[in-house]
Amino acid sequence: MKLNEELWLVVVIAAVWAVLAAVYALVPSLGMPGYVRVWGGGAVLFLMLAGVLVAVGRKAPRG
Repeated sequence: MKLNEELWLVVVIAAVWAVLAAVYALVPSLGMPGYVRVWGGGAVLFLMLAGVLVAVGRKAPRG
């Protein structure tokens, strides 16, 4: 798998985690406000990983 494909995979995962955090925050019938922090934190973690992949991709030799 190329670095670009890995980057998009991580971004998609971060988006899914962010959507789950929003669902837990905005749907009162679920009654799980504590999980907003868990899923939101996971989304932030995956976004940071995407940033690392971008930085590595810029430093990697082309060819």
